[in-house]
Amino acid sequence: MAVGRRDKAASFRGSRIVVAIVIGVLLGCVIAFLFPYGLFNPAASVQNRRIGKTNFQIGSSSCESSERSKMLKSEIVSLSEKNSELKKQVRDLTERLQLAEQGKDQAQKQFLVLGEQHKAGPFGTVKALRTNPTVVPDDSVNPRLAKILEKVAVRKELIVALANSNVKEMLEVWFSSIKRVGIPNYLVIALDDHIEEFCKSNDVPVYKRDPDAGVDAVGRSGGNHAVSGLKFRILREFLQLGYSVLLSDVDIIYLQNPFNHLYRDSDVESMTDGHNNMTAYGYNDVFDEPAMGWARYAHTMRIWVYNSGFFFIRPTIPSIELLDRVADRLAKQPNSWDQAVFNEELFFPSHPGYEGLHAAKRTMDFYMFMNSKVLFKTVRKDAKLKKLKPVIVHVNYHPDKLRRMKAVVEFFVNGKQAALDPYPDGSE
Repeated sequence: MAVGRRDKAASFRGSRIVVAIVIGVLLGCVIAFLFPYGLFNPAASVQNRRIGKTNFQIGSSSCESSERSKMLKSEIVSLSEKNSELKKQVRDLTERLQLAEQGKDQAQKQFLVLGEQHKAGPFGTVKALRTNPTVVPDDSVNPRLAKILEKVAVRKELIVALANSNVKEMLEVWFSSIKRVGIPNYLVIALDDHIEEFCKSNDVPVYKRDPDAGVDAVGRSGGNHAVSGLKFRILREFLQLGYSVLLSDVDIIYLQNPFNHLYRDSDVESMTDGHNNMTAYGYNDVFDEPAMGWARYAHTMRIWVYNSGFFFIRPTIPSIELLDRVADRLAKQPNSWDQAVFNEELFFPSHPGYEGLHAAKRTMDFYMFMNSKVLFKTVRKDAKLKKLKPVIVHVNYHPDKLRRMKAVVEFFVNGKQAALDPYPDGSE
């Protein structure tokens, strides 16, 4: 019996030890969970206070009055109304910052190139830098336009024209000539809803900008010159997105693909209003002032202006600066002609009180990119020149644009040799 009691006592003691161990383990787990940083660590008490405070805040938040909720909703509505304006301001500031950064990077690149000392090569082999690097594309400038350009452009290049309902008939002749040649990369910027629908109904790539009071007022009812001035503001986004643009007025007939005839070595490559080698490419014009005696003859350099209705512009810093300069002057001088301002900013050199634009430029072949003065005054009267097939014909010198555009199609496309005969050299 004594032996049996001893066995039971030993068994009971063993059970208590097991229970104690189990309780100890459980307590350890609980303490480890509640005090992960240690039971006597100050951080633990801080953490516990934070947890308690958070729980209190959650409890308090859940008890907010309905009046407070209504006030918060009202504030949200008010902030939402201001959201679009703030977004526009942020976008404008971002554009300025990015342009400034790009300008800084460009200046650093130029310094690295110009700062190095180079030995001059043999006579006739030294060439200066001519082609500026393109800007870094920034799709955030206009994501919707960026998606359109991805589909329309070819090798990051495209033809762009602005149009409102005032030029609807000319626009139709314009895009019909483009389709006839087979040019895929072109886009119409519709300045009103009617032109947007007209383009869509004719399977013409079209883009209508987001509402802009300053642009829309001119776009809906402006004449040729007013609408032409808008392009310098609108084209900026295309260049920021990294695309080269062949800007085109709608009084133009396309007879070949112009992208096969560009050099792409300059910031701006433009057709000329000149009508021969001298006026198109420049000449030495001697001014005679007899009162000066021996020094009566003064030599001057002259060139006829570039046509702001047809030019190829690459996405470079000087190109964007040109657009900004012209747009700024047109805004401050509303009676100015955009073509005159375009040429002044492009050609005037730096002088005291004025810093000229450092942009590379090229004049297009005036027989290939032909203005209507060259066609009606010279080409149609010369048996050899009549056999030329220009890339485009721009009816820029004559006010009866639509009739002459149709006559150009008849002459060059349909082969009617007498199609141009009824029209005088100049305007009637």
